[in-house]
Amino acid sequence: MTQNPQTQTQTQTQTQAPARRSVLLGAAALAAAPALPLATAAAPAAAAKGPAAAGPSVTRIADTQLDARALYFVSYDGLVNNNSFQKSGVLTYRGHQYAAWYSADRSATIARRALPDGPWTRVALPHKLRYDDSHNVISMGVSPQDGRLHILMDSHSDAFFYVKSEAGLMDEPGSRRWEPARFGGVQTTLDGVGLTDQFTYPQFLAAPTGALQLLHRRGVSGNGQAALAEYDNGTWSDLGAFSSAAGRYSSGHGSSDRRNMYVHGFDYDASGTLHLFFTWREQNSGVMCAPGGISNHDMCYASSPDRGRTWHDAAGARIAATGTGDLIAVTDSGTVAEAINPDHSLMNQESQAVDSRGRPHALWSYVPGRFGQCTTDYSADRTANGRTFHMYRDVSGRWHKTEIPEPPNSTQRTRLAFDRYDNAYAVMPKGKIVAASADSGWSDWRVLYDGAGLEAFGEVLIDELRLRDRSVLSVLYQQRSSGTTPSPIRVADFALPA
Repeated sequence: MTQNPQTQTQTQTQTQAPARRSVLLGAAALAAAPALPLATAAAPAAAAKGPAAAGPSVTRIADTQLDARALYFVSYDGLVNNNSFQKSGVLTYRGHQYAAWYSADRSATIARRALPDGPWTRVALPHKLRYDDSHNVISMGVSPQDGRLHILMDSHSDAFFYVKSEAGLMDEPGSRRWEPARFGGVQTTLDGVGLTDQFTYPQFLAAPTGALQLLHRRGVSGNGQAALAEYDNGTWSDLGAFSSAAGRYSSGHGSSDRRNMYVHGFDYDASGTLHLFFTWREQNSGVMCAPGGISNHDMCYASSPDRGRTWHDAAGARIAATGTGDLIAVTDSGTVAEAINPDHSLMNQESQAVDSRGRPHALWSYVPGRFGQCTTDYSADRTANGRTFHMYRDVSGRWHKTEIPEPPNSTQRTRLAFDRYDNAYAVMPKGKIVAASADSGWSDWRVLYDGAGLEAFGEVLIDELRLRDRSVLSVLYQQRSSGTTPSPIRVADFALPA
């Protein structure tokens, strides 16, 4: 933990005007003083792609139904079957695609199909959603070392429920029937490893070594820690927390001594560096200008050269070691890519991705200062005036940020993805797809698909692995309903430049 010699005070006004332009963020300057004004510059030139480079495009090629009657209720403005922080609610492995959701009888359900157009086959796991909370999602991961599917579900700051398949099921999908007997029983530990009794936000990711990593939160909103566990050679181990809940944060309105880190996700680049974007949420609502907002602040970034064992800030300084007393803290000013105070309803857990050159990208959404310097009603203000921003770090270490000119018109989050040419795609609430070309430095955002035909409720999920391997963007979405009336959950497939 690198100590800031003075109490961190946020005063940035966030007055960027809307335009198809890039804001150049000096990482060193921002790290030294969180209230420095931003300078604008022309969009940077993208790296040469060669004569075969293509601009972004989408062609809807299929739309299949998983379940005509999926569980439906609105909680925290979202659905339990579609939340951005799931990361892998739909994934592809060895030519087969897998999807997870809760059916109308609340059963956790996993389906499989052979790509590109095989029929979906469903398995109901022996667990039913305990209560109506959209945090209690189902997340999946594959351990490449032994070909198992791992499933975590139904937790929000309490117990978790874990199921894993038999070894080799994912390696031999053509010769093994998709049936309940392929899965073990429901556990409340990871094969005996308990982790925490306040568990939320499971996200799986395969490390370059073949180990399967699990990112999660321990604790509660405003007082929790980001942590890692790892499944390696058939055994789970608890690597420990890597963020601190302690330290003093001060705004222009008050101070807070407890918080939690909200991560956008975690992703490896081709060199094995692990990238992590995050924001902080303060426990004390007194740091906000009004109680109707959300106490999230700062757009932050850290990376790990050793699979999450140690962590570095944007300048490369080591700031933390997982599972020790030296954790990423709010006082680590070198992690701040852009400072933003808690008065703009900054969304937590939006989205991130890494392009083919190892450059980390993130999406952020909040209410810019041109609409006022104090959000008093989080839901109404974000729906009316929230805007989405694309941020990335170039190979020289500079941060760039561009406002996406299409407003989300929602409280909810947008997913970020890249095609093989490094064109960026933002899949917005209700399935609208906007994109920007790598050749423009990701400054020419435009709508490619308006989402109108989907009738999707809000946030959607994407299959990151199918996009990487097949240049097909699969979008899992649930159609809008009312009250608690079940509705169809579906997967739409879009062909991207191949």
